[in-house]
Amino acid sequence: MSLTVQLETPTGGKYEQPIGLFINNEWVKGVDGKTFETTNPATEEVITSVHEATEKDVDIAVAAARKAFEGEWRRVTPEDRGKLLVKLGDLFDKNADLLASVESLDNGKAISMAKVDVALCAGVLRYYGGWADKIEGKTLDLNPDTFAYIRKEPVGVCGQIIPWNFPLLMWAWKIGPAIATGNVVVIKTAEQTPLSALVAANLTKEAGFPPGVINVISGFGKIAGAALSSHMDVDKIAFTGSTVVGRTILKAAAGSNLKKVTLELGGKSPNIVFDDADIDNAISWVNFGIFFNHGQCCCAGSRIYVQEGIYDKFVQRFKERAQKNVVGDPFAKDTFQGPQVSKVQFDRIMNYIKEGKDAGATVEIGGNRKGDKGYFIEPTIFSNVTENMKIVQEEIFGPVCSISKFKTKEEVIKIGNNTTYGLAAAVHTKDLNTAIEVSNALRAGTVWVNAYNVLHHQMPFGGFKESGIGRELGEAALENYTQTKSVCIRLGDALFG
Repeated sequence: MSLTVQLETPTGGKYEQPIGLFINNEWVKGVDGKTFETTNPATEEVITSVHEATEKDVDIAVAAARKAFEGEWRRVTPEDRGKLLVKLGDLFDKNADLLASVESLDNGKAISMAKVDVALCAGVLRYYGGWADKIEGKTLDLNPDTFAYIRKEPVGVCGQIIPWNFPLLMWAWKIGPAIATGNVVVIKTAEQTPLSALVAANLTKEAGFPPGVINVISGFGKIAGAALSSHMDVDKIAFTGSTVVGRTILKAAAGSNLKKVTLELGGKSPNIVFDDADIDNAISWVNFGIFFNHGQCCCAGSRIYVQEGIYDKFVQRFKERAQKNVVGDPFAKDTFQGPQVSKVQFDRIMNYIKEGKDAGATVEIGGNRKGDKGYFIEPTIFSNVTENMKIVQEEIFGPVCSISKFKTKEEVIKIGNNTTYGLAAAVHTKDLNTAIEVSNALRAGTVWVNAYNVLHHQMPFGGFKESGIGRELGEAALENYTQTKSVCIRLGDALFG
């Protein structure tokens, strides 16, 4: 079986798609010769098959990473690590159309959104390229007879498991800080969306990364992901995905070698609109907050709370705005919402919609499949919900939200925090005191004011409570990939005692 196939996308044309495992800067077949299919969610047709990594392949990839970490990579200066990341970012820009097209083909996201993702990837990689030679320690003045210093060292071999909702962006979020701090990585793609990450793997070799520094494998979470999480020669595991899987990974890390763990998990984020908000602005951001990326966003503003003075007006205008969202072919220029990523995800969302209806919630708009081909779901808004309903408490991860009325600031803070999650939240108001008071009171890792889903590589991102451990992006992410070493040198020839 060849390790590339020729595919074609509506906007990117024909291209060579890698389908092997990228280990040691080479494309290789899986040891057991297993492959699995990846499907176009807009057509339900098989795109191609890629090689599946099993435990044996994880062992090989980890060994390649370990050899690189202990060998050539150790001799690469921080300045040169930074140059490699910057060059990789530049290659993302150079290949932006191809990367975005493959992302849309495999994931189903609108091509306009995929292009934004690629640009953000380039920004993240260059940002961490700039950090590479700024990882600094410090000296300590303990006493005249001692020279003491603290240094930051790389953790080592990092296993990284990325999700299917932002395949390329999470690839960059993970690789950037790991490489900047001198680590090596084995990154596993989501089994639903392996293709764009495999294309990106070729760019790492083109950028000049030594063999074994960045390894990209495709496989299933229960096999390859589990093998990475429990591997005795993996020093750190980073995962983005569901809280359920995050718990499993944490247990595997603890049960093996107590490897360092960061988890960016689920959310059920409150999006709060006060009476004094600019209603047009608020509706625009609330719409973007829940329906962006087809609702397949861990920080989606899926619980909408509107103060009673504008509630009826807001609901009507929000419905009108949501119905303008163009749902359809990901490659059409005006498409905002493409299909859900897979049949499994489609069925899961439709089951939640049924649960909401059965529980007595009112469907304001949507609630149905759109069309008869592809995993498309209408933008769906529920009202007349109660806080104990599943659609209010559980992460749906689709274009489905609930909208509720509140009276006071104190009330909305309480219900806003009434969740096991704590990833994100938003507050819409013209009152600065309200904005600050409510933002500080909400237990969430990110709070937007008069906006939503505004992410930047300089701003840390991560959750409170069951939304995770650690932070992605910003300077904060560097802590996930470094160990602190203290060195104490006794000066002179004085003997102890």
